[in-house]
Amino acid sequence: MQDNVKGRAQEILKLLEREFYLERKEFVALIAKRSGDPFRILVATILSQNTNDRNSKAALERLESKFKVKPEILAEACLEELMEAIRPAGLQAQKAKTIKRVSSIIVNRYGGKLDRILEKPLDKARDELISIPGIGPKTADVLLLFSSGFPTIPIDTHVMRVSRRIGLAPNSGDYETVRESLMRVFEPKDYLKAHLLLIKLGRTYCKSRKPQCPQCPIKKLCSYGGRIRSKKAN
Repeated sequence: MQDNVKGRAQEILKLLEREFYLERKEFVALIAKRSGDPFRILVATILSQNTNDRNSKAALERLESKFKVKPEILAEACLEELMEAIRPAGLQAQKAKTIKRVSSIIVNRYGGKLDRILEKPLDKARDELISIPGIGPKTADVLLLFSSGFPTIPIDTHVMRVSRRIGLAPNSGDYETVRESLMRVFEPKDYLKAHLLLIKLGRTYCKSRKPQCPQCPIKKLCSYGGRIRSKKAN
């Protein structure tokens, strides 16, 4: 059974690669990745929570125009000025407090260097990141995958919805269940590509309220689309 799901996952990935062109500007984590600075990726990921990449990108650009995005700088930044800088991302009060708190911990606990965490094995690095208030599993996984190529798959709302709908993860699976399911059916070398393509699928066709099943490039391999077609036939 697992081999069947893995084979279907590989076919889905091939079809999505043919369908979509992944542009750096579409994903704020890819934009941040260009600098090679893991802290910048971490801040970009915090900004991306509960908003779209367009707003996250605007907030990151505004932040960088007003501050050097370094933990020692943001830890001491005026909260009101930080809130104003990241306003395009929404929830600016909450996110500004998180950025200041995380920055302070990185300075005080790690000497301002995330490398002290990222040089550890995946599981230990992940656990240590999640132990920092304000860094949850998704934020940790984005940082690990995008900054250092660790073999993990971040599960955002699109990846969660799509992977459960199309039958690559249990329909009632939580974050860790979905993550582990996808890591079993995709090859580690494809984790980043799979993450981005599933997001793109969710944004374009497999939408939350009105999935565009007839136009979807993987409709013949999709459990959800199959059920929809059966209902219409009956």
